[in-house]
Amino acid sequence: MKFMKLGSKPDTFQADHESNSIRCVSSELETDFTVTVDEVKFYLHKFPLLSKSNRLQKLALSASEEDSDVVHLVDFPGGPKAFEICAKFCYGTTVSLSPYNVVAARCAAEYLEMTEDIDKGNLIFKIEVFLKSSVLRSWKDSIIVLQTTTALQQWSEDIEITTRCIESIASKTAIDPSYVNWSYTYNRKLAATNRVAEVGSVPKDWWAEDLCELDIDVYKRVMLAVISKGKVEGDVIGEALKTYCLMWLPDCNDPFESDDAHVEKYKSLVESMIFLLTLDKGVDCSCSFLLKLLKVSILVGVDPLIRDDLIRNVSLMLDEASVHDLLIPAEHPQTTVYNVELVQFLVDRFLKTKSVDEEEETNDLVLVNPRRCTTVGRLIDGYLAEVGRDKNLTLSAFMTLSRSIPDSARPVHDGLYGAIDSYLKEHPSLIKEEKKKVCELIDVKKLTSKASSHAAQNDRLPLRMVVQILFHEQARVTSAVKLAALTKQEPVEQNWEIKVPLRSKSLRTPSRMKMNDDGDLEKQVMSRGGIRQLVPSRSRRILDRFWVVGMGQRRSHGESKSTVTSGSSQTKSSGSSSRKQRFSIS
Repeated sequence: MKFMKLGSKPDTFQADHESNSIRCVSSELETDFTVTVDEVKFYLHKFPLLSKSNRLQKLALSASEEDSDVVHLVDFPGGPKAFEICAKFCYGTTVSLSPYNVVAARCAAEYLEMTEDIDKGNLIFKIEVFLKSSVLRSWKDSIIVLQTTTALQQWSEDIEITTRCIESIASKTAIDPSYVNWSYTYNRKLAATNRVAEVGSVPKDWWAEDLCELDIDVYKRVMLAVISKGKVEGDVIGEALKTYCLMWLPDCNDPFESDDAHVEKYKSLVESMIFLLTLDKGVDCSCSFLLKLLKVSILVGVDPLIRDDLIRNVSLMLDEASVHDLLIPAEHPQTTVYNVELVQFLVDRFLKTKSVDEEEETNDLVLVNPRRCTTVGRLIDGYLAEVGRDKNLTLSAFMTLSRSIPDSARPVHDGLYGAIDSYLKEHPSLIKEEKKKVCELIDVKKLTSKASSHAAQNDRLPLRMVVQILFHEQARVTSAVKLAALTKQEPVEQNWEIKVPLRSKSLRTPSRMKMNDDGDLEKQVMSRGGIRQLVPSRSRRILDRFWVVGMGQRRSHGESKSTVTSGSSQTKSSGSSSRKQRFSIS
């Protein structure tokens, strides 16, 4: 921290310790001038004061015309302490200036008009030298001075101290971290960061925590200056905003001060953050942080028009959110625990197929990455599983949110099944038709084997749904068996030799030949289940091959050879088909 000493004479100012409302100068000369500042009286001498203050000259002249030696300083910037610094400077008494009192001293000197026109090397000049050569060149001193301008806001604005401090700070944030002498302990309270920076390493956002000490109005102006320069990366600015919110905003899941003063403070902070985040697309923040900000904005009652900008930003990166992030408290008069309507709006905005301008509609298509859509599909399924436990959630709201996800974004329906099961469990009063309606959202073909196994034993599901799942699972098992068999079969074009009678009576099924509409013969055969089927009549060779394959299948099921062919049938068939058959099975 920088200091500057003014004057060389010993301090002769004394105070009345009993009342603390009197200051006087210990001197051989009797005081002839009284200055009143905020009920504190200073008994001083005219000459040293009037020689350096143009305003005191005017006031003393007016007082003398009224035959008085008392001057009242109304609304004096910095109060009695600041006036005492100016008075000591006039007497040549040693006084020390620091970043903590330099603003008050500068504003007081401005009020008293202690300019170079009255005396060379006056107080305004010396303070300006101190500010330019020392204070504004120091990072931390600039922040301290900027903090003190809050108490003297209008005066600081008029003499441009605030503006110069903001410019100094904004310029220093763009410095290459390798040139920063950083001695700050990196212990930022972040959920995802539980580490301490390596000794000597300087992160890009080394300045973020130091700025957290500023009031929100001043902080907002500093960040606007940082953004406008365009020299700091967007993610670094976003991290700085997040750090400020973590320090000053309450956790949205914890109870916080609900009195009007605190609510108004939080409201102003959130509105400023929304303004900074939506000001420029170069500011990058995580979707999780934006959703936390959205939760707090609902709790403190931020204007919906202001909140809409934040909602728009969230909807653009909804695929980066988590289920916990989307558990936003419901607003009055909603009866649900969580704001399902808002999540529905976010999903619709994310999946919006057309871009609508505020003034006119356009037909420009907005292409959404399929991978991002699938991510949002999984997110909403998880969200539905959570909010489905709310007994006040209506079936229509549940189904509307579920249907808002396109089929292509749900390649697997396990998550949807889990959400529906959760909803059915918490809503046992649903009638049969309602259960059937909500279960129709599930495509049994998109359930994994594990989910199908669970659903088949779930007594909360309608019986028709269970039958469909069992049928599909059986079909899937059959397909898997066939596929396994195909992978094990020998190469195509391999020769097979089958030495069996081809016209065995025991293999023949009662049949009748019949003419179809096209004029071809059809053969009516009896299937194993007793159902008559029509089979087109083909050449004897094709029918023979058909019966051979059928006999092979029976043998595979353990039928005895004696029942396949009888002695008489062997005699009849051997004459007609004693040759070896050669054909390929594909």
